[in-house]
Amino acid sequence: MAEEMSKPVRPRDAASVVLIRGEGSGAEVLMGRRRKRASFLPNIYVFPGGRVDAADYRAVEGLALHPETERLLRRHTPATPTLALALAGLRETHEETGFLISKNADAAALEHAPATPYWDALRAETSLPDLARMDYIARALTPTMSHKRFNTRFFLIDANDARGELIQDGELEDLHWVPLDAAHRLPIVDVTEFVLNRARERWQDRLTGKLQKSVPFLRYVRNRQRIDHV
Repeated sequence: MAEEMSKPVRPRDAASVVLIRGEGSGAEVLMGRRRKRASFLPNIYVFPGGRVDAADYRAVEGLALHPETERLLRRHTPATPTLALALAGLRETHEETGFLISKNADAAALEHAPATPYWDALRAETSLPDLARMDYIARALTPTMSHKRFNTRFFLIDANDARGELIQDGELEDLHWVPLDAAHRLPIVDVTEFVLNRARERWQDRLTGKLQKSVPFLRYVRNRQRIDHV
């Protein structure tokens, strides 16, 4: 009897952040290379990000995304709370780059914050996550044949005034600012190129105040790429 085909791995919720700084032809994007022993995309350049953790579901009261970001994200997020996805992206950004995307706050606002390294770093700066600065720009679902699968939502953030110092020896190697128009020359996968192109478009739209009507969703049907706009 023929062996039964294994069921596809269930994708895990994840978030990734595209950090861009500078203006015009001088705009740069932050990218780093995954280590060669990484179980997923070794030696490939990526944006900071990772899966949603339990702590990302816990936050202080009063945090909120920009209304337009919230509206667009909810279209792609029927089960996972939008706030958890945004916080996962900011937490992973801090862990992998050293940067905090935050705003000044009263110490009292952090009194009941979770006891985690990310929130401890916010306490040290007396600041709260600045969710209003996040644009939701893309979603991608890892192919079914992959041994690890992620349902990733990608956010764009203006990093011109990010707090902190860039980590030199962290989870990502060769972490550095790359000219936005040259980043596609790095060793990247098709999903990263898709998001990079989308980030470049949205970065220009932000300068003119243009709102997003939909967000592209990249997935694979019979191992062929498909992009829907939701």
